[in-house]
Amino acid sequence: MKQKEIETKQKESAKMEYRHAQRDNYEDFAGGRVLYNIVGATNFPVRLINEIYGRCLEYSGKKADICLFDCCCGSGYSLTVLGFLNQQTISKIIASDIDEKMLEIAKANLSLLSVNGIKRRIEEIRSLYQKYKKESHLQAEKSAVKLMNLIQKEIEVQIFKANVFQDIPIDIKPDIIITDVPYCDLVDWQGGTDDISCLLESLAKICSNETVIAICMNKKQKIITTKFRRMEKQIIGKRKFEIYRLA
Repeated sequence: MKQKEIETKQKESAKMEYRHAQRDNYEDFAGGRVLYNIVGATNFPVRLINEIYGRCLEYSGKKADICLFDCCCGSGYSLTVLGFLNQQTISKIIASDIDEKMLEIAKANLSLLSVNGIKRRIEEIRSLYQKYKKESHLQAEKSAVKLMNLIQKEIEVQIFKANVFQDIPIDIKPDIIITDVPYCDLVDWQGGTDDISCLLESLAKICSNETVIAICMNKKQKIITTKFRRMEKQIIGKRKFEIYRLA
């Protein structure tokens, strides 16, 4: 067996180790606290999504001024979290989804990455406290102030509706693409197909040779592609993520 194949097998079988994201209290990012949330929705674990970003950055030739794209952004939760936690490396965030209602929430969440946006959210939370006098609103205000203090610069944000299985109207080659596909089979996606590999085929059209892609999915789903080279695979419970670059 070749050395690269051995290394790949080791990466696939190794227990999940966090190299980039510290064990910390991430309660300030709890859905519905400061960031907007969908009732009943489960957000991606903060430490894990930050670790995935760190690993993508490790494979990337660029270490700053990163353009980050999520083609299935949903509520924009993961992108917003990454924007707050990676102020020194991310300069632009692009978000797309086929669901217009989700895009509205994504727009609200990503607006929190600006000083004006987080200040509006603080005022909104204060108004809720004045109306309902709930302790949870006081805690939410404290969290919002903490998040505001993380902002070091204005991250450029672009949001649009797009079907990932068709041409994606994007005018820049993203440096890093991170997306978490729906938990159901792709055939249940709006405008979807029954093969997750088609997602990579679509993304190939907007990638440069340097673009790093992380796809998070059900561990039973498989990607078959000749256009991309898999750099890493990691299973975490019922889910997994795989990192790719153009072959």
